[in-house]
Amino acid sequence: MRALSLAVLALLAGCEWIDPMMHQPKVKPYRASEFYPDQIAMRAPPPEVVDLASPDPALATGRNPDGTPLARIPVAVSLEMLETGRKRYEVFCAVCHGVLGDGQTPVARNMSLRPPPALADDAARSEGFFFTVMTEGYGYMPSYRAWLDVDERWAIVAYLRALQLSQHARLDQAPPAVRAALQKETR
Repeated sequence: MRALSLAVLALLAGCEWIDPMMHQPKVKPYRASEFYPDQIAMRAPPPEVVDLASPDPALATGRNPDGTPLARIPVAVSLEMLETGRKRYEVFCAVCHGVLGDGQTPVARNMSLRPPPALADDAARSEGFFFTVMTEGYGYMPSYRAWLDVDERWAIVAYLRALQLSQHARLDQAPPAVRAALQKETR
């Protein structure tokens, strides 16, 4: 009898009507929220919040001690980092900024107030600027700090730089093997 009682209690523990956490008010990403005056559910952390997983404040914030954006990525860029950046860019950035960084997407065409910028043409911006935008948000773009850790944000910046270079590269700048393959394709 005791085993049967324990089995019934174990089954009931999974029921929604017993768990009040299932019915508490909450907000979901990309949904409107009545809780906030601007009705945006995705909230950026307060600006003074720093990622404690990173011991280097410049690495975690993308800013110099004087508050200006870093000019360069503060970590060594590797092929693995670029691949991570490509994957994260395609998930989080490409929907608005385009796979090529040209800002030509169905989402961008439907943003009548201010479409997202073409990142491929924005090479004059510092690498710290792009990191800070992903960290803090910019205009209509929310902060992605909660979804992308510090390393992933820097990987996206590295990939974005590679993407910018690739969009404006001349054929004579490609390595010989790549140049031969590209010339073969155009024939």
